[in-house]
Amino acid sequence: MQTEILPRVSHPWHAIPAEEAARELETGPHGLSAAIVDERLRRYGANRLEEAPSVRGLEILLHQFASPLIYILLAATIVTILIGEFVDAGFIAAVLILNAAIGFVQERRAEESVRALMRLISPQARVIREGREWQVSSADLVPGDVVFVESGTRVPADLRLFSTTALEVDESLLTGESVPVNKNVLPVTERSGLADRTSMAFTGAVVTSGRGRGYVVATGAGTEIGAIAEIVRQSERVETPLQRRMSRFGRAIAVAIGASATVAFALGVATGESTDHMFLVAVGLAVAAIPEALPVVFTITLALGVRRMARRNAIIRRLPAVETLGSTTVIGSDKTGTLTQNRMTVREIWTANRTHFVDNAGPLISGTPLYETLLAGVLTNEAEAYETAGEYATRGDPTEAALLIAAELLGIDTEDVREAYQQVTDIPFEPERQYSASFRSRDGQLMIAAKGAPERILGMCRTMLGDEGATRLDHDVVHQAAADMASRGLRVLAMAHSLTPKAPDLPEISEPRNMVFLGLQGMLDPPRPGVKEAIAACQGAGIRVLMLTGDHAGTAHAVAVDIGIAAHDAKVLLGTDLDAMTESELRDAVGDTSIYARVSPENKLQVVRALQARGEVVAVTGDGVNDAPALKSADIGVAMGKSGTDVAREAADMVLTDDNFVSLQAAVNEGRVTFDNLRKVTFFLISTGVAAVIVILSTLVLQWPLPFLPAQLLWLNLVTNGLQVLALAFEPGEKGILQRPPRPRSEGILSPVLWERTVLAGITMAIGTLLLFRWELNQTGSIEEARTVALTTMVLFQMIHVGNCRSQTLSAFQKSPLSNPFLFIATATALTVHVCALYFPPTQYVLRVEPLAPDAWIRMALVGLSVIVVVEVHKLLRRPSATGKHASSPGG
Repeated sequence: MQTEILPRVSHPWHAIPAEEAARELETGPHGLSAAIVDERLRRYGANRLEEAPSVRGLEILLHQFASPLIYILLAATIVTILIGEFVDAGFIAAVLILNAAIGFVQERRAEESVRALMRLISPQARVIREGREWQVSSADLVPGDVVFVESGTRVPADLRLFSTTALEVDESLLTGESVPVNKNVLPVTERSGLADRTSMAFTGAVVTSGRGRGYVVATGAGTEIGAIAEIVRQSERVETPLQRRMSRFGRAIAVAIGASATVAFALGVATGESTDHMFLVAVGLAVAAIPEALPVVFTITLALGVRRMARRNAIIRRLPAVETLGSTTVIGSDKTGTLTQNRMTVREIWTANRTHFVDNAGPLISGTPLYETLLAGVLTNEAEAYETAGEYATRGDPTEAALLIAAELLGIDTEDVREAYQQVTDIPFEPERQYSASFRSRDGQLMIAAKGAPERILGMCRTMLGDEGATRLDHDVVHQAAADMASRGLRVLAMAHSLTPKAPDLPEISEPRNMVFLGLQGMLDPPRPGVKEAIAACQGAGIRVLMLTGDHAGTAHAVAVDIGIAAHDAKVLLGTDLDAMTESELRDAVGDTSIYARVSPENKLQVVRALQARGEVVAVTGDGVNDAPALKSADIGVAMGKSGTDVAREAADMVLTDDNFVSLQAAVNEGRVTFDNLRKVTFFLISTGVAAVIVILSTLVLQWPLPFLPAQLLWLNLVTNGLQVLALAFEPGEKGILQRPPRPRSEGILSPVLWERTVLAGITMAIGTLLLFRWELNQTGSIEEARTVALTTMVLFQMIHVGNCRSQTLSAFQKSPLSNPFLFIATATALTVHVCALYFPPTQYVLRVEPLAPDAWIRMALVGLSVIVVVEVHKLLRRPSATGKHASSPGG
């Protein structure tokens, strides 16, 4: 049994010299012996993560029934069976099965977050043991092993580096750093964040160039990936706003139905009816009042939202998440790859007191400062760039690839240039050097081209190339130009060259001197097209957009300002700042801070939970391993489908197939449309249910005959009502839906104003039905004919009232009947089916109905129109204010 996951050490590995790390691990450059490896493998366990238990199918199926409304339907099924209403019971059972089946299919995928993390551990590793090199399974690595890493390999365990040669590692999936990190052997401070631990290489990171050796200091659960896996395991998926609203709504409906049935029973007994008879009446009333179709219609509406979102590049993994985006008040977005293109791009080139922009640099002339600056960037370069299908594909360091693409865009054929300037030798980049240089020969001359940090290149130069040739080098001017570019978040590289007659022998390799300074190139990972507009649309919808990135503060600030997340004077909070805050300080800080840089997975989680503690509904986007804990704990986690890791996708509720924040903004729109349709469906079902309850209770109070038989109530609820309520789920979104503020977290499925409208509509329909029922009974003395009138009046009320439900703010007369053809067809079909049932002998017998005279139809039609008059007046009186006071609850 494994008892330890990490070797004990007095200081963090990144903060001690490599020699001290070797002593602590009782190892050295020659590696461990086989006996020690076996002992440590038993002590620390294999270098793998513990698998998460699979979510069983039965567990997912049972989860579909965990809702108060479903509990009511289950109880109703049992009761209807006990009283012999097997048709009702069969229908309710069918609704429950259909609802569970749709939800089960959508959520069948088991949780695979931790298993996805495991796939980032390299299967093989090169190690030195007993002085010899071996190829071993990475699962067999133990603390103290000596591991080789080189370009193209994935780091198999957490390493304390003790030897590096031009080693650069892409840690973006762990840290969010947008460019590869230069690694060395020097210790850093104890408080250095993960992205700044340059003496370490972490599991899952990819070596982009160079090579190195390191001592294994952590394996399996003890690695940084292991720590993230543990956070993911412990992070509970939060209940979505829709699930919370459904729970509250289901409890309210249960109480209302229970109270109605109890009142009906008490009234009947008080007026002399038998206890047995009134028990059956009360149960019948409860069954009639339950909106049996609501759960399945909710599921179908959400499924339609899933389909619409898929067309807009957003794949929903869990049904309730469809609506969550519509309730979102804050979006915390990763920077690299989501807001930006995850592709370094040269934005500005400075030469001889002039700034050139790559997209508007003018004609390129050989020998000019601009041309020579670009040429130096091409020649001191090991990357490759080639055009395919109108886009540039690259290999190698992203920074060097950006220099090649800039030269190509401005007219330099980089392949021809490299062939024309034959390479003699080079000085590769090293972090300690801060520059690289390439020695090239052409036409009997030797050119030395160099690029690197501006202050380093300036130290090699005596003159600067101007439009008229070499001029005096003004260090202050160049330093100011570099500082100005850096202040805009650009990564700045300086270029220089020297030309001398070619020597017959290979020149002595030494640091170049007496060079000509050429210019500066500033690059940045540019924003994605449309991101600025999408962020503006989200802000117009009342949604704050935050940046949560592992990148440097300056870069984060520049990008955030550029795309409109924050103003120029906005503050940036670092991960170290968050670590030093108390919970209350953090809750206050997240209220007005929009940029978070150098943040760890724990920091992202801190921000999400602090926002949720303030009552915000939080969406988080991410693509890396470091994003998984926040993705799982957010109200909705949004992962990237193209560049993202399996880890992020499995932790998320939604996946963007195009990795584009613009698609997220489109999904917010669809989420709001989906909730609007859920609200319309609920309003329609509950208001017609209220009408039926009022009719039955009123007849008991008045001691009239019951106006509906059980079969008629079933017909009313399922056939005429059911067709229209399903069609409402297809209602297209209303204009201006993104101009509304998000709905308050505390607001239910129906807003307070819609509850007013529900009661008014229910009372109107109940009064109209009761009046016509009594009129027909008095005039004809036929209870069958009176019940037929009552039933048909309710059918007509439903047909007219569904027009009221199509918009919560607009008049029914402003909505074209053909804008939702499904509803038009469903309404016409429901009426046609009912009319046919009145004249078809078998349905006449089952429903106990009779054909009606023309004058009865005229009376019913006129009374049916009353519901549209009442609702239109209510919409007029309770129209949302111009200031948007009621915009969170349209129509209220």
